[in-house]
Amino acid sequence: MTQISAQILPINDRQKSEVVELTTHFIDTAEHLFLTPLPKIPVLFDLKGQSAGMFRVKKGVQEIRFNPWIFALDYDQNSYDTVPHEVAHYVVNVLFGRRNIKPHGREWQNVMIAFGREPKTTCNYDLERVPLRCLKHYAYRCHCQDHKVSSIRHNRILKGQTYCCKKCRSRLEPITLSS
Repeated sequence: MTQISAQILPINDRQKSEVVELTTHFIDTAEHLFLTPLPKIPVLFDLKGQSAGMFRVKKGVQEIRFNPWIFALDYDQNSYDTVPHEVAHYVVNVLFGRRNIKPHGREWQNVMIAFGREPKTTCNYDLERVPLRCLKHYAYRCHCQDHKVSSIRHNRILKGQTYCCKKCRSRLEPITLSS
């Protein structure tokens, strides 16, 4: 009989404060290294799924997001690797913009090296105890079979995008339950 592992708890408020301070430290370090003003940006702990961190620009707002459950798996290692990794994305965005820059390209690698960190792109954690984002699926049908469509595709279909079956090439239509 296999024992199911208990779900891990996210990092606490003290650790979140430490991560914010460390993020600020790397932003300040980048300002001195690259002689460029870098405004402080929001640091959020709302990331779910399989990524430990993410830098994003949403509606013109730059922010760094961390996954508090993955940080809890190995707080020290994530503080050492993930925080400068995401700050490096922010620095590259400020210095070079988003055009013709690969996410983990030469510019990002150089910032990581300037931070004294290895420019590696992924960590390998056992995520069994981490709550992962689960997508809802919807029933659709074509001429030859039934399909399960993720909530992402379902919402795109509702907005007018068309998906076709790879076998029969007919359009996917939602299966409606009649009363």
